[in-house]
Amino acid sequence: MDVLLVLSAIAGFSGVALGAFGAHGLRKRLEHAADGTRRAEWWQTGATYHLVHALAIGLAASVAARGAGSWPGCAAWSFAGGIVVFSGSLYVMAVTGLRKLGAVTPLGGLAFLAGWVCLLLAGLGG
Repeated sequence: MDVLLVLSAIAGFSGVALGAFGAHGLRKRLEHAADGTRRAEWWQTGATYHLVHALAIGLAASVAARGAGSWPGCAAWSFAGGIVVFSGSLYVMAVTGLRKLGAVTPLGGLAFLAGWVCLLLAGLGG
C-alpha cells in the first residue's frame, strides 16, 4: 500500500466534499448571518488550500516512489498537517463564527511552507 497516495486521495476526496458543502449547504445557512459573506469566504479559502495541497501530497507520493529519500514523506505529512490546521481552522471559523481560531491558522500556513521546503530539498537531492 502506498500510504502517501492514499493520503492524497483522502485529502482530495474530503476537499471536494467540503468544497461542495460550502458552496451549497453552508452558503444557505450563512446567508442571514451579518458576517455570512466573510464566513463563506473563509470556507472557500480553506477548501482551495485543502485541494491544492491534496494534489501536493500526490506530487510528494510520486517523488517518494522514485526513491528520493525521506524528504517527500516529510513534505506530504507537512502538507497534511497544514490541511488540518489551516483549512480546518477556517472551516470551524466559518461554521461557528469564532474568530479566535484565526490565531492558529498561520501555523497551518507554516506547515504548508515547510512541506514545500521539504519538496525542494528532495528535488535538490538533500
